[in-house]
Amino acid sequence: MMDDQETARLTAWVRGHVQGVGFRWWVRSRALELGLDGTATNLRDGRVEVVAEGPRESCGLLLEQLRAQPSPGRPGRVSGVVERWSDPRGDISGFLER
Repeated sequence: MMDDQETARLTAWVRGHVQGVGFRWWVRSRALELGLDGTATNLRDGRVEVVAEGPRESCGLLLEQLRAQPSPGRPGRVSGVVERWSDPRGDISGFLER
């Protein structure tokens, strides 16, 4: 079991009205505020895949912000988030929108 200070990798698949509304930009802004590296990628099925690496506590805070209902200031509309936790790979520097 990981503690809050341990580095972790969060992969979250966000569904809802999250493409073409500035959602990936919003995710990037939140992730950078939390000191996380990663990506926010539009998927063909309309979801956005968010990959974030950094302190587990910071990844958890990002996940809370993705799930928050309602979330004033977050563009689009999130109807669900599925998450997977794994060991960090260290293969991402900064935070990219794809």
